[in-house]
Amino acid sequence: MAAKKVSTITAIKQALAAIRPHLQMDGGDVDFVSFDAKTGTLKVKLLGHCAHCPMSLMTLQSGIGAAVMEKVMEVKKVISA
Repeated sequence: MAAKKVSTITAIKQALAAIRPHLQMDGGDVDFVSFDAKTGTLKVKLLGHCAHCPMSLMTLQSGIGAAVMEKVMEVKKVISA
């Protein structure tokens, strides 16, 4: 039996769920906002300490973005809502 293909949005949410505990250890979190399949742009909202942290851009690009793009090839860019 062939494995069922997971939708892109489901795969993105699974990737975010895997990252979430690391953010929560520092008092932050991330929520899925939207995904534009035409441009490959994922929009997320940083919450808690992550929302106002001076390192939030680095967290968004090097942490969240890198992890999601590694697991979900359709994602080309991650931006904050």
